[in-house]
Amino acid sequence: MARHFEFHARTVSALTFVSRVTGLARDAAMSRVFGAGAVTDAFAFAFMVPNLFRRLFGEGALTSSFLPVYAKLEEKEPAVAAALARMVLARVAVFLAVVCLIGEGVLLLCWPSGANDAATLSAKLVAILLPYMPLVCLVALIGAILQVHHRFGPTAAAPIILNVAIVATCVGLMPQTLAALGFAAISQHAHVMMVASSVIVAGVLQVAWSWHALRSVAVEHADERTAASRAFSRVILQAVPMALGLGVLQVNTFVDGLIASYPTIVGPTVFGIEYPLKEGAMASLSFAQRLYEFPLGVFGISVATAIFPQLSREAHDTDAFRATLARALRLVMFVGLPASVGLMMLRIPLTAAVFQGDSFTEADTARVASILLAFAPAIWAYSANHVLTRAFYARGEPMTPVIVAVAMVALNFLLNITLIWTPLNTAGLALSTATCSIIQMVILQRLLAKRVGPLVTGEVVTSWWRSAFVTAVMGVVLLGAMQFTPEKGSWFVMLSTLLLLVAVGAATALGAARMLRMTELRWALGRR
Repeated sequence: MARHFEFHARTVSALTFVSRVTGLARDAAMSRVFGAGAVTDAFAFAFMVPNLFRRLFGEGALTSSFLPVYAKLEEKEPAVAAALARMVLARVAVFLAVVCLIGEGVLLLCWPSGANDAATLSAKLVAILLPYMPLVCLVALIGAILQVHHRFGPTAAAPIILNVAIVATCVGLMPQTLAALGFAAISQHAHVMMVASSVIVAGVLQVAWSWHALRSVAVEHADERTAASRAFSRVILQAVPMALGLGVLQVNTFVDGLIASYPTIVGPTVFGIEYPLKEGAMASLSFAQRLYEFPLGVFGISVATAIFPQLSREAHDTDAFRATLARALRLVMFVGLPASVGLMMLRIPLTAAVFQGDSFTEADTARVASILLAFAPAIWAYSANHVLTRAFYARGEPMTPVIVAVAMVALNFLLNITLIWTPLNTAGLALSTATCSIIQMVILQRLLAKRVGPLVTGEVVTSWWRSAFVTAVMGVVLLGAMQFTPEKGSWFVMLSTLLLLVAVGAATALGAARMLRMTELRWALGRR
């Protein structure tokens, strides 16, 4: 009997936790070395380009269409499954390499001219980071193969390589470090380009790491190219419509970045009117995203990743499918609600402890914290959307969540261009994302319930109310504890404050959950 998805979710969560911690270290190094200004804006914008393709191909349409087909073949025809895996990896690698070369050519044709140093730096960084796109997509595809074989660890650990590489390059080339080694300091532009180069080195190492893990998976090696070609056609036929819809969604994400990056890569005015966002908006948005993505990645996405193969196997067993999905929704709410409130309440000490220092000022901390306040209320919704979307993919209905996502794209864009002109400023982009995610979660849940039966049953509602009670108790205790902690101080003071408040909040939430004898606590801790 297959182990419950919670076992795999805990494996992914543990490694993702380490990955997210090193990710925070990466951003802490970036913030202190480069601050929240034009240089960080340029890097965040450039890094968004390979991430666009990673989400579309590596973790989006292609992986989501490939995994169910591969999982079913692996169960019934392992030789065909192995041939399909080799075919997908080879053809995708060639396709993405060609896309990368085309992208470099387009970039050369559109190279910025004039005296806008920030725009030129952005173009240079995009050129350096584009080759990371095929590398990170291959890592995600190999990860999908490993997941079917119940190997979740290697792919969850792969980002650690990237984070360590960036931290080492940031710290190793700081003026103080170079001076201690007897070398002359380099400019910030040269430094950030070296950081971008380290991303490519890390990408190569990530592929090698994932490939090594894949070799440990026992697969058949018979010649099944004809059957594999038919399976490959099914994968592509499912992936193309998904890619069209998800492409719109990812372009919307890219447009959000353009909105935030506009003052850096274009200028301070639009049609002669002063643009509401200032230099550093993209950097501040990226830093806030990293903070809210920490709990989301550690648990929300981990549950969705671990549940996908199980949902794919249970797609034709409606009762089992619904029970697994309801269990996942109870789990993401159990963790997501306290995470939302905790991030909102601890936004200032968290931002200060992670980012503040050297080039990152108290004003930058206040700016990032205000954006985090707008992102944080929907942690539970972001998590639930990952689970619900994969449920549709497992059922072979990729276009349903895509259509919903396209509608959210339009709403998100309208909210973006409206809210940035309000006092919310950059935080308006975050509030738009949170609002659309909550609406998306409600719509996806109702559409899925029409297909498999009610998901929000009495047990689920009771569980959610109990999670809300646990969250309320935690919030009240935290509010009281915050009356005795400083609002400002040195890095050590803010870190100590953060750790103390996190310990108080976690202990309160765990205690309240134990008092209520919540089943979700046992699931999360690995107990049946």
